[in-house]
Amino acid sequence: RRKIGMIFQHFNLLNERTVTENVAFALQHSPLSEKEKAKKVAELLELVDLSDRAQQYPSQLSGGQKQRVAIARALANDPEILISDEATSALDPKTTNQILALLKKLNQEFGLTIVLITHEMQAVKEIANKVAVMQNGEIIERGSLLDIFAQPKEQLTKEFIETATNIDKAIETVTAQPMVQNLQPNEIFVRLSYVGETTDEPLIAGLFRDFNVTANILYGNIEVLQDTPVGSLLVILSGTPEQIKASISTLADHHVEVEVLKGGQ
Repeated sequence: RRKIGMIFQHFNLLNERTVTENVAFALQHSPLSEKEKAKKVAELLELVDLSDRAQQYPSQLSGGQKQRVAIARALANDPEILISDEATSALDPKTTNQILALLKKLNQEFGLTIVLITHEMQAVKEIANKVAVMQNGEIIERGSLLDIFAQPKEQLTKEFIETATNIDKAIETVTAQPMVQNLQPNEIFVRLSYVGETTDEPLIAGLFRDFNVTANILYGNIEVLQDTPVGSLLVILSGTPEQIKASISTLADHHVEVEVLKGGQ
């Protein structure tokens, strides 16, 4: 257990102790001398950029600063694993990004394994490289960040991903538009999903060139996950049934997933 550090959603600092004393509290059973403990605490506070707050009390700190103290305390015994239990849920977006950047630095520069427990998919996107989705106390899906976001298999995972990428709201909003509500017989409304180098190819333009199928893009979103582009498009395709079928087949050959949302009966 000494090789596992933990940071909590609500910091769990000792209000009657200074920042220095809060971090030093984790070292009370350490074999280090008092001088060595003091040196270690100072180094940890420098790591989390709180050296100038060493003698202040938790009540004098912002939420982000309190969480930095908690991170320093969790690192005091040189853990191999750091458990982050909803550590950013009580913070504002800007502070959340700062804490996530710090955790990412600890992972990359110090080789610290971080178990990030969160329901905030934005946090997952920012720093995770492996993801496990849990429901009712059981892991229902696991994989790399790219696998989970690009090809979610379980319904709960899909709902998380759609919410995180705002694609669910986009589909709802775009579907309500008159041009989608009043599709012509030669039109279908589709969602295109793609990963990787596909995003660098002029596939949409090629549909008209090769199949005389026009594409009206109503919404688009591209994110870069683990240095790989992942994107979604909401598009109205216009053409004869044969032309549209051929164009969809070509898109599939280029690893673009096509989901027909309306039309094509």
